[in-house]
Amino acid sequence: MAADINEGSVPLYYREVHQAICSRTDERVPISVFQRVLSRTSLSITVQNQIAEHVNSGDGFISKVSLYKGLALIALAQQGKPPSTKLLENFIQEFPKPQLGEPKELQSLKMQTVQESPLILSLTLGELLKKDTIKVQLIPEKKGLFLKHVEYQVTSERFTVSVYRRYSDFDVFHELLLQRYAYRVVPELPPKRALKGVLTSMSEREFIEGRRRALDRFLNLVARHPVFSEDELVKTFLTFSGSDVQTKLRDACKKLGDEFMTCKYATQAKDYLPADIQSQFSSSRELIKNIHSSLQKLRDRAERMAERSRENATDLLMFGKELSSLGSDESPVPILASCKSPWATLRRSVKGLSVEFSLLSEKAAQQGRREEDYVVEKLNLFLDLLQSYRDLCERHEKGVLHEHHRVLQKYGVMKRQMLSATVQPKEQVSVEQLESRIVQQENAIQAMELRNYFSLFCLHQESQLIFTYLPITSHILGAFVNSQVLGHKEMGEVWQDLHSKLKSLFGDGNGQSPPLSPK
Repeated sequence: MAADINEGSVPLYYREVHQAICSRTDERVPISVFQRVLSRTSLSITVQNQIAEHVNSGDGFISKVSLYKGLALIALAQQGKPPSTKLLENFIQEFPKPQLGEPKELQSLKMQTVQESPLILSLTLGELLKKDTIKVQLIPEKKGLFLKHVEYQVTSERFTVSVYRRYSDFDVFHELLLQRYAYRVVPELPPKRALKGVLTSMSEREFIEGRRRALDRFLNLVARHPVFSEDELVKTFLTFSGSDVQTKLRDACKKLGDEFMTCKYATQAKDYLPADIQSQFSSSRELIKNIHSSLQKLRDRAERMAERSRENATDLLMFGKELSSLGSDESPVPILASCKSPWATLRRSVKGLSVEFSLLSEKAAQQGRREEDYVVEKLNLFLDLLQSYRDLCERHEKGVLHEHHRVLQKYGVMKRQMLSATVQPKEQVSVEQLESRIVQQENAIQAMELRNYFSLFCLHQESQLIFTYLPITSHILGAFVNSQVLGHKEMGEVWQDLHSKLKSLFGDGNGQSPPLSPK
């Protein structure tokens, strides 16, 4: 009968609903308005999505006939029947009336904003970056004669406050974040101490500075996370100025519990998940793995370029110093040489050239800092996020799924024992104990299944977070190009000044100078 749905084959209520919610310009109904109609029903999200798929044409609107079809599916679903077009084809009675209220009440749905699914992350990269900006600065201190530790000043733009933290405070904060948000991307902390052999290739000062940068990235990713940013743990870490922040953090975490126990969508997560969630997860994971690998290579190249800029700065400075040393030599010029060479006069001019080389060195050093701060560091920020996503995927597989499998195995063993007890009569007490354990295990299985779906729910959101951050690559490329343009422009101006100075210093009596560059 579905093919015969028309004005005359549906109840009057269907036509009244259409009149209430159709567009002003034509008979079609915006799909967003139909979704609001669905939200008025008592149907689960899964059933609502199934009905929407049956009527959605893909262009943002549904026709009058498709609306009638949707209303029929709603009415049948409210009677407990699964939504299916075959159900309509075999329907020989008059279509039932869906429970949606009076048609006039539905007119307001055209003016409402769409109620988005909690599974959807609707934030843009700009909105995430505006959530907060954290600065972590070093405050070295000495205790006693030899013992030295580093303290950090942590400043939050959002809370307009500065607090002081030790590495151990970061360590406790990170541990509690993982406990509370096991199903989210929690960035890793840098190591407290350099690994064996690392300090042979870098100084202790370089290691401490690298750790400061990593802590800065960690806090910025946490403070900008759509879930973490509103958590009491994060607020406490960024604002509490008392003497024992670790106890304060532990007390807050104990009071809050893990996210599964506090999130209102935890037990309903399955209803919000798309049917192909596993394939979506697999494809997202593979793509993010490839992006991570490529960006690591880009970061390594950018690091080498920044290092070359710093080495170039050192070489230019030493070149200028050698010129200065050459021009400062006051040794008398031998008579035989002085009659043929103007060296006595020229060496004073050579000494003055060290000023330009010092300026070139400064410009090259600035170039290296720009490449480090705006290219390498931003790449490291994104790489930290990508690595934390890969760690999350492993936690999901080795944690939730493994635990679920273990509980199911234990349940199977108990069921076999119970079957054996019924075949071979045993003491009544042992049978009752076994029954009680089976009930407990069934409850544990149900809880693990809910956690498994909630873990997938969170993974889906965290995958969206990664893709929301992806446009940062264009920001990084823009910063890289701008840095090169500015660096070459500034150094080119100094080289040009040096070129003009050399012409005036070494020109002959006719104003001619020897060639200063190969032709």
